[in-house]
Amino acid sequence: MSDIRKYTYLTDDARYIRTKVFVDEQSFRNEFDDKDDKAVHFVMYNEAEKPVATCRVYEGADKGCFIFGRIAVIKEYRGLGLGSEMLLEAEDTVRKMGAKVLMLHAQCRVVKFYSTLGFMETGPSDDEEGLPHIWMQKKIR
Repeated sequence: MSDIRKYTYLTDDARYIRTKVFVDEQSFRNEFDDKDDKAVHFVMYNEAEKPVATCRVYEGADKGCFIFGRIAVIKEYRGLGLGSEMLLEAEDTVRKMGAKVLMLHAQCRVVKFYSTLGFMETGPSDDEEGLPHIWMQKKIR
């Protein structure tokens, strides 16, 4: 079981993971934005206290709708189920906050991963910094 910690601010560890994955690996330029200021940030640590995964979640414009984003796992830790574990922890947290609908803007290449967690595509794909993305949604009880 990994250690997942929640923060009400963007930590250096979350910033490190997102920079390594989205900026260094995928060449995104606009990684950090004002949504970071209103989000709850989740950071997963391995047994050696190394940060290995992160995501953020914030309430959208509609009451009960929470938006997940910036979901990232350090390359050498992918394929171990850490992303799923972290998203389920985040889902549990927002469910307690009254969430009814979860949304995320997924890179099209990982739609299948999010589908395994119950997310469904909700519209046409679009472009974000040269990479195809699509909105996905999950209704929860």
